[in-house]
Amino acid sequence: MTRIALVVSDVDGTLLTKDKILTEDAKAAVHGLHEAGIGFTVVSSRPTIGMGFLVAPLAITQPIGAFNGSSIVDPQLKPLEQHLIPAATAKRSVDLLRDYGVDIWLFTNDRWLTRNPDGEYTAHEQHTIKHDPTIVPDFAPYLDQACKIVGASSDAALLQRCEKEMQQVVGHDAIAVRSQTYYLDVTPPGHDKGTFVAAIAKRLGVALENVATIGDMQNDLPMFAKSGVSFAMGNASDDVKARATNVTESNANDGFARAMETVLQFR
Repeated sequence: MTRIALVVSDVDGTLLTKDKILTEDAKAAVHGLHEAGIGFTVVSSRPTIGMGFLVAPLAITQPIGAFNGSSIVDPQLKPLEQHLIPAATAKRSVDLLRDYGVDIWLFTNDRWLTRNPDGEYTAHEQHTIKHDPTIVPDFAPYLDQACKIVGASSDAALLQRCEKEMQQVVGHDAIAVRSQTYYLDVTPPGHDKGTFVAAIAKRLGVALENVATIGDMQNDLPMFAKSGVSFAMGNASDDVKARATNVTESNANDGFARAMETVLQFR
């Protein structure tokens, strides 16, 4: 395997367990990267407000990617580069999600907005991002501030159908892809986890062939395509595994840490 100079990791389903725990093995693996002089950062579909808890335990000093990489923030979560969904596209997205009957969330840079405080995944998201939602009667006043719009539903088949229709509805004006089987994310056009990887590699002067990425979902595929080495988690679907250069253990078995052991063998 090529010598790795930078690792970029997904968060949920990859760095964290199903219960959103950062294990001691994962922490130790990242500190091993630091000791070996290998850069490390994270990129996630999470909002900016849901990333800060990782900075201190992982000693992250590089910029972080939020909203699937469409926002880049420093380790203090101050925006370095931020993009928004066009307001008209945000409205079309909200309207389609409403038609499908799924819960709708709208994220600005610093707030999580919902019309339904008792939504199916609201408590789960509160636990995940360690932040409470702001309840609003209408999304209309915020459509020009949307960093991400999410449709949430436990009906995976319905959300998959919605994903396909959403991609047609937004066209080139946004990116629509599931970050979990139960979350459909709509994010700004032209920016994804792959563009984030390219931006960070350029910032550090690292060739893309010397970058390793690791993830578990379809929204991780753009960064797999950009990096010289990629790891799919054992809990990833077969189509995601097929697009990675390596497959590690699941996030229930510290697959992230096992993948970093492989990276460190080629330092």
